[in-house]
Amino acid sequence: MLLTTSILKSRIGVTGVHADVVLVSVMEEDSVTLHTGVIKQQHEYIKWYFNDIRIAQLNGDVSDMCTDVQCNNGTERFRDRLKLDNQTGSLTIMNIRSTDAGDYELVSDNEEMIFNVAVHDDPAGHYNQVEENQGESVTFNPGIRRDLIDVLKCLVNDILITEITVNQSQICADVQCKERFTDRLKLDNESASLTITDTRNTDSGNYTLEIFIRRDGRFSITRKKRFSLTVISPPPSHLSGGAIAGIVIMLVVVIIAAVAAVIYHLHHRKDGAAAHNEGDADDPSGTPLSKIGLND
Repeated sequence: MLLTTSILKSRIGVTGVHADVVLVSVMEEDSVTLHTGVIKQQHEYIKWYFNDIRIAQLNGDVSDMCTDVQCNNGTERFRDRLKLDNQTGSLTIMNIRSTDAGDYELVSDNEEMIFNVAVHDDPAGHYNQVEENQGESVTFNPGIRRDLIDVLKCLVNDILITEITVNQSQICADVQCKERFTDRLKLDNESASLTITDTRNTDSGNYTLEIFIRRDGRFSITRKKRFSLTVISPPPSHLSGGAIAGIVIMLVVVIIAAVAAVIYHLHHRKDGAAAHNEGDADDPSGTPLSKIGLND
């Protein structure tokens, strides 16, 4: 999805004055921060409105700081998903939903601005199941151009293994990362995708890419993409030629041994039968006739 930001022709805001309009495009489950670009001391007050309903407020008295239901009783739309920076007044909407799309208006003592937020649905964009044969490579693609990314973090089973900034070339700066992947983790400078080469069974797990995107200082987005990786043992067809030859030789040896055992068994049965038949030729009782005295 292409991220866009631009200032449209200003329109009248909640206070009846003209305000610049900034376009913001995000995906469901993203977290987006709408920046004021100021610090608290530069303004007497900062208020945020969503579709003309006050949802956040900050002024010199911290006790007057409020978000969502605290600002308007009975209007709990966001349910603890709003965060107000008490230094800058910037507003963060966490785990954004399609119902959160609309106009967010910033009103201060000397500035008004409208952020028109569009929320797109892309279920496959946040979670992927991946299976790969042992020894192959697997690639995790954030789906965002490298030049749009400020910071890219990768976590395995909720443990941070690497953090890459836009100008950073080193991937595994962490000892645990180095021990686990040992130069098997590669970064594509064009797509910002991460590739694990020569995968092992121990690489199986839940991988999370945390992508931090900032656009022109007016808003920033945090996106999480999750990958459930299963590394499986290769099927027999993936055995090397040497391994296959070894298996064939073992089978031949087993077959020869089995045939030899059968021949040996049959040979001994034949010898036993021949001896038995020779005894029967002299006397049915098995006693040679030469040993029997003749009657007078």
